[in-house]
Amino acid sequence: MKPSFSKSFVANTVTSLNVFCGFVSIIYSSQHEFKVASVFIIIAAIFDAIDGIVARLLGTSSPFGVELDSLSDVVSFGAAPAFLIYKAYAYQFGIFGIILSSTLLIFGALRLARFNISVGDLTKKGDFTGLPIPVSAMTIALFVFSFYRDGILIPPYDLITIPLILGLAALMVSTIRYNALPKMKNKSIRQKSLLILVLCVALALTVITDGVIVFFIFVAIVLFGVLRALFYLLINQKADSSNKVNISEN
Repeated sequence: MKPSFSKSFVANTVTSLNVFCGFVSIIYSSQHEFKVASVFIIIAAIFDAIDGIVARLLGTSSPFGVELDSLSDVVSFGAAPAFLIYKAYAYQFGIFGIILSSTLLIFGALRLARFNISVGDLTKKGDFTGLPIPVSAMTIALFVFSFYRDGILIPPYDLITIPLILGLAALMVSTIRYNALPKMKNKSIRQKSLLILVLCVALALTVITDGVIVFFIFVAIVLFGVLRALFYLLINQKADSSNKVNISEN
């Protein structure tokens, strides 16, 4: 008699590796090994991208998988980057630093809760409302990896730390639409596999270039969503103004 084996075990194991990397990142942050902690957040993002692909390949997408994925994301992309930025910078501000850092965790959890109740078809992932929490986490990880030197965040980049934290936190709970990352909408397995390759290249570039190039790429991704929203808002306002003028003329 052949032993039973659940295909969902494979996808859930990959998701578990995501949360494991988040836990390891927290450990290294507590030991002031911030570069290593940052790298483990990026590795967690790679596992986060892989688990969705595995689940779809095996046909094991389920509400349980969605919940496990979100719980893992809270640790790897909420708690880990929040603790990282607290230990690397915000600790110096006392209770304010704790509150400031916690916004990445709290707003990230709110972001994930909103996503979970909006999920319809588990096999299809549309564009996101609000900045995806993995993008926020990787931006923080790349920021620390790139600009933490000799026990401090080097000037003048230290000056943007607080605006960066608050901006990412606010964008996660905003209604600004972002293209689905890392799980792309209606894409083939080949295209999703390409995303994994891109993330791996990003990890390699992070190590080779001290993360500076990749950090600015992620900043561009974050700002693109904001600028696109402002563009559409401006277009809609012009359209409304034109309609009002036409109505008044008639």
